[in-house]
Amino acid sequence: MTTLSDGLMAALDASIEDVSKASTLPAELYTSADVLALETEAIFMKEWLCVGRAERIPNVGDWFTVTIVDEPLIIARNKAGDVCAMSAVCQHRAMQVCEGEGNSTTFKCPYHHWNYGLDGRLLGAPAMERTEAFNKADFGLPQLRVEEWLGFVFVNFDQDASPLAPTLERYSPFVHNYDLENAVCPGTFTLEGMPWNWKVMFENFNDGYHANRLHEYVQDFCPSNLSDFPVPWSDDSNVIFRTGGYTHIDGGFNATHRVIMEVFPDLTEEERTRSTFALMPPTLCFGTAPDQCFFFLIRPTGPETIDVEIGYIFHPSALDDPLFEQKMALSDAGVQVFVDQDQDATTKVQRGLRSRFAPRGRYSWQEESHIQFNRWLVQRYRASAVAAS
Repeated sequence: MTTLSDGLMAALDASIEDVSKASTLPAELYTSADVLALETEAIFMKEWLCVGRAERIPNVGDWFTVTIVDEPLIIARNKAGDVCAMSAVCQHRAMQVCEGEGNSTTFKCPYHHWNYGLDGRLLGAPAMERTEAFNKADFGLPQLRVEEWLGFVFVNFDQDASPLAPTLERYSPFVHNYDLENAVCPGTFTLEGMPWNWKVMFENFNDGYHANRLHEYVQDFCPSNLSDFPVPWSDDSNVIFRTGGYTHIDGGFNATHRVIMEVFPDLTEEERTRSTFALMPPTLCFGTAPDQCFFFLIRPTGPETIDVEIGYIFHPSALDDPLFEQKMALSDAGVQVFVDQDQDATTKVQRGLRSRFAPRGRYSWQEESHIQFNRWLVQRYRASAVAAS
């Protein structure tokens, strides 16, 4: 499948109207294997994909692996000290050359010991001297483009893709005072096989409408009616975001409704009375609070399943606190309430999308960011159709 059907393509028009007039996306976009196949080529193979934090590989030779839409990748710090990204598929018989993470000077495929450098060059291939016209330079690990943004590493399969950073400028003023490049992520954890489509995850993350409805009591300090959608959307933007205002300064997503960690010291008083929730599709959901930032890395594993890698980011001073681990446990306990409620909701939404009665619903003004996400998607669906014609 190279494009959506004419009928489905025409149906998208209703989802990119003004929020007061628009309808939700057709259910088929969330359940169809054909749609995910289209998205793999039209979106995941062309857009900037966040794979994690650069601080995860601080030293030369550090590396980790990640798989996105069935493409295993190596993210490494090369001998020049730069972050690079390459396919993890051996160019001999397609075995994955490494898994997990580590530090090494080369990558040796376990199958036949083809050996690759940190930059992906094929350094050695045993017993290939009798193979005619074999040139090691022709068999390096395929390279991806890499760009770093505020400490996050993004990769792109498309060698002709435009730079990422200019397309995120709308959001930059809202995160400038967090100094994210020098902030600290103590680690991440991954939830595997979550039973919903990747777009359901994106929509739920940036949905102000459910804030103190689904999360009644636990998020009353950041209510739905204080959602705001600043800076007009433009079609060349790769970030969709909103702010969620607080009823008091230094709110926190836990049972106390107050911050637990050290507040980022450069925040203004206004910034201490709100969170931001941002989507950088198709892989990064990112949010801020006065004492921490949080991110979800979304990796589809099927039309109705995803893996989600979750991490938190703090000002370095927070980790100097002798009680950091105890405070982290308290913070996690608070976040888990939200996670449990969201997982229940998104599981049931995905189940409902399979129903013959799945609606083309209408939006509240508190869901303006969904329209922006729809517009981002529809642009790419249409571009795929044009390319296929």
